[in-house]
Amino acid sequence: MFGKHKKIDFLAIGDTVIDAFIKLTDADHPDIRGAPGHEDYKICLPYAEKIPYEEVYVINAVGNAANAAVSASRLGLKSALVTNLGDDKHGKDCLESLKKDGVAADFVKIHSGIKTNYHYVLWYKTERTILIKHEEYSYELPKIGEPSWIYFSSVSASAFPYHNTLAEYLESHKNIKFAFQPGKNEIALGKEKLERLYRRADIFFCNVEEARTILGVASEDILELSKSLQALGPKIVSISDGPNGAYLYLNGELHHLPVYPDIAPPVDRTGAGDAFSSTFTAALALGKSPLEAFAWGPINSMSVVQEIGAQKGLLSRAKLEEYLKNAPSDYIARKISPGQG
Repeated sequence: MFGKHKKIDFLAIGDTVIDAFIKLTDADHPDIRGAPGHEDYKICLPYAEKIPYEEVYVINAVGNAANAAVSASRLGLKSALVTNLGDDKHGKDCLESLKKDGVAADFVKIHSGIKTNYHYVLWYKTERTILIKHEEYSYELPKIGEPSWIYFSSVSASAFPYHNTLAEYLESHKNIKFAFQPGKNEIALGKEKLERLYRRADIFFCNVEEARTILGVASEDILELSKSLQALGPKIVSISDGPNGAYLYLNGELHHLPVYPDIAPPVDRTGAGDAFSSTFTAALALGKSPLEAFAWGPINSMSVVQEIGAQKGLLSRAKLEEYLKNAPSDYIARKISPGQG
């Protein structure tokens, strides 16, 4: 899709999946809920019964990295994706979806005799529980040249030490900017196994719960968590905190930004985190300062949760800048003093 002389602005690396959203109509029970204010609700379905559902929506070519590649493309960057697909109909559907969104598929590897990753999303109210299965692909880094940015997130648990292959490439190509948004499997590997990626990261993204897991601490102090994450190596750290907004740790200072107000009640929260981190990174690739880029992220998150799936609500640059121009007066990043995190 890109010729030899076309420089890639944004190269996402990670697994691609198909999400089949199964919208449930009744899947909880008062007896299995946690105490008020606690987010430990459980889906409750009758065993050995026929359970009605409302609808099924099949979303092609998603996953953290694929979502990021689409996000960057819609914001006007030359975007590409390094990923694995099966040689089945699902793989063809994913390729077609990526191409429609302007994402170059030059580095997509098709595996003969292996299926494309297919996940089932149990969608109830605005939240989802995902049944996941990663196919056993062989992971190799293709000849990617020197893109301006590499965005890495979420590969199979069996992929390691593919992470070291990427780290070695980044270490030998110091002009490439690197954004790291670890997925569940990367976090499970532990920070020690991924220390080279942490050290090489120009910007690092996670949420509060992930930060605690990565660091092995119970602290609720965002400043403390940010400092500890930066000590692993990233130049910039951003921690999201759901409805409480997001934090940016930059040059020894912690900044807080509230969520962008919802234009309507959220439909589905899938992909909100990917939208935030990929949009932040894309804005940096477009020449915005870190604080300017920080303000872009929550706008795309707000838009994504208005639609089903992680990509339909992703905005064009013009639309995102329109929202930014019309933002409420309190939508501004404020510096937080030590002890207030």
